[in-house]
Amino acid sequence: MKPTNKVKIIREQKLMSKAELARKAGVSSLTIDRVERGEPCRMETMRKIILAFGYTLEEKEKVFQD
Repeated sequence: MKPTNKVKIIREQKLMSKAELARKAGVSSLTIDRVERGEPCRMETMRKIILAFGYTLEEKEKVFQD
């Protein structure tokens, strides 16, 4: 079962483009697209996205759910 995430929802609520989130997170726009589709990603990528949204790592459940 794929882990679910709220990356697209949060990104749209913050009025961010995929390119802007990718730049802030230090990953490619293609990576953001894959994550939003629910494809698996590395733990490091998850960490970068969480921090790019302005959350702490302790708040990871707001973005990524198991």
